[in-house]
This record gives sequence, structure tokens and C-alpha cells, in this order.
Amino acid sequence: MIYRLATELVLKNLTVFPAANIIGPRQVGKTTLARYLQTRLSKPSVYLDLQDQQDLDKLASPGLFLREHTDKCIVIDEIQRLPALYAHLRAQIDANRVPARFILLGSASPAIIKGVSESLAGRVFFTELMPFSLLEVEGVSNWRQHWVRGGFPDAMAMPEDDLTTEWFESFLRSFVERDLRELGYNLTSLLFSRLLRMIAHLHGKLLNMSDLANSLDTSSTTLSRYLDLLEGGFLVHRLMPWFSNTGKRLVKTPKIYLRDSGLLHHLLRVRGYDALLGHPGLGASWEGYVIEQIMRVTNRKWEYYFYRTQHGAEADLVLVSPAGEMYCIEIKFSAAPVLSKGFYQSIEDLQPTYRFVIIPEGDSYPKEGGVRVINLHDFLNTELRK
Repeated sequence: MIYRLATELVLKNLTVFPAANIIGPRQVGKTTLARYLQTRLSKPSVYLDLQDQQDLDKLASPGLFLREHTDKCIVIDEIQRLPALYAHLRAQIDANRVPARFILLGSASPAIIKGVSESLAGRVFFTELMPFSLLEVEGVSNWRQHWVRGGFPDAMAMPEDDLTTEWFESFLRSFVERDLRELGYNLTSLLFSRLLRMIAHLHGKLLNMSDLANSLDTSSTTLSRYLDLLEGGFLVHRLMPWFSNTGKRLVKTPKIYLRDSGLLHHLLRVRGYDALLGHPGLGASWEGYVIEQIMRVTNRKWEYYFYRTQHGAEADLVLVSPAGEMYCIEIKFSAAPVLSKGFYQSIEDLQPTYRFVIIPEGDSYPKEGGVRVINLHDFLNTELRK
């Protein structure tokens, strides 16, 4: 088992909250994490998998079953298959509000988040479990392999690139034909595939809703709903532009990224590191990969933006910590990056606390204007953990 960085956070919160809700895409290791958490709890536990008919039958009378196990932590996997259960969980928590009553696992979707938010507000904390991050796979993979293959455990473990391709095809079919349809969303596999491939080619670019909707021969309203599903399913991330009134004419359109780099490369038909080096999407792929790894380390607790004005000032990423410290970041796939006038202009506009250029590897060194060049691994390990 590869140790998940979220483990200690979940255990800490379970000392206070009655319920933990671990959400994320299918096949990222939610069940494995829950099984490990059971060994670390200070009370006995019961595990239910709602894909198993026998376990599902145990909840035919939910109140009766739950009351019989009030002294235990009940782990419920695939909870989205039984949405009516949320109301019963709320009643049980309110009747006996003690920490670590429930650990809930579910394949991500807006419906799952909405259901828990409405039924268990104030009683549950959310933990996002994504494919393995770079820091989690240290010792079993390097940044090149992780960047190309992404972090889905099965995709990482495939002995050949062709098998990785087959795995991603199966994963996407399962997402459309199982996850979305179980939740009442009827999106055809063909339309879904076209949408994802278009997003792959837009990765790291400004999202023009009208152009993308026209390409799919659909309305902007329908496209917006599809993007909400993909973002709620943790496949896509929309990075919002910096919005503060700086007296500048700011770009107001978000950028769009596919969150897992392996999925991006699958959709772009990139097979291997050498092929990626020659691909026109190289820079955008590296940019999205770096942003995703930063989001993992910060547990999505920070604020994330990009900065761009209509006069050419630009920064790939603007981070704001919970303490209000601002990081202005440029992301370059180069050991000797050349910085544009636009990046220095963004620093002048924003006056950030820290200024960085993140590169794949190599020693750290300063550049003019208080900018520091640093490799991704060191940035994640040192600068974000001060």
C-alpha cells in the first residue's frame, strides 16, 4: 500500500466529527484507504459495500441496523447507490453525536456532494481522494513516469503503454455508463468522448463556452451542465482568473485543465515520455501537472487563480494561502527558463509575498526581481510546508 497524504487529516478530523466523507473518482483507492483507517480507529468498525447485495440487504431497515452498531464506526462504500440513507444517518448522528460514527465512500458526482451537504450539514467533513500525487509515489516512481502515466493506481502499474490505453478507455466507459447513469444523467458515450477530447486540446487555454458548444452542436447551457458533471467528478478543473480590482483590464474567462495528466495524455494519444517531448501540448501539459500537484499538497484549502491582463501581464498561477500570503508563479518546462516581460509586469501589479518559477529538475537559484527558480519536488516539499 502506498501511504496516502490524506490519512492523518482524516484521522484527526474523525476525533471531532461524527462522519467522514471520502470522495473522488472511481479506482483511486478509497476502499483501500478506508480499510487502513479501520485499523487505526480506537473503536471497532463494520464495513458495508453497497455493490454487494448481501450488504445492501442489511440496510433494508436502515434504522434497525444502524442502532445495533452505535458503538462502532460504520464504513459505507458506494453510498451513492442508496441516497435515501443520508436521512437515516442524520437521525442516528443527532441521537448520539459522538466522533467517528461513519466513514462514507462514494464515486464523485455533484449529486453525492449535494445529498450529503443537505442531509449531514455540520456533521460531516469532506476529504477529496484523487489519484496518487507526486509526493505519494516517491520511491516507486519518478516525476517523468508519474507525469506521463498520471496517478491512477492501475494505470501506473500497467507494464505497457498499450495496456494503459485500454485501462483508460474502460475507466471512461465506466464513468459514463455506470456512475453518471446511476445518478440519472444520460450522457452518451460518443458525446462524452468528443467533449473530453476537445477539452484535452483546450487544456491550459481560456475556455470559450460558445465556441466549444458550437463544436459539439449543443447549447452553452447544456455544455455548462456537462462541465459541471466533469468537474464534480474530479476529471476537470476550471482555474478562475484573478478578480481583485487592480485598476487593470483583466481577463475574466477561466482556463480549463484535465486533472490527471495520464488521462490527458491518453486523450491526446501521447504514448510515452519521448512522444510527449515532441508534442505541441508539452508546455500546457506540464503547467496543468504542476498546478494539480500544488493543489494536492495544499489540500485545496488555498485559493488558486491565474493572472492575465489585456495588456499582456500574465502569471500561470496565483496562490493565496489561508494566512493571506500570495505566491506568483510561472511554470516552465526548461532548466534555464527565460521570463517574459508579462510575468514581471504581473509581479509589479500584484506585489506578491513570493515569486517563483517552477521547473522539472535542477538546483534552485535566484533571478532578478526577487524571483526564485526551483524544481517542482523542492517547491512541494519545502516552500508549501513552511
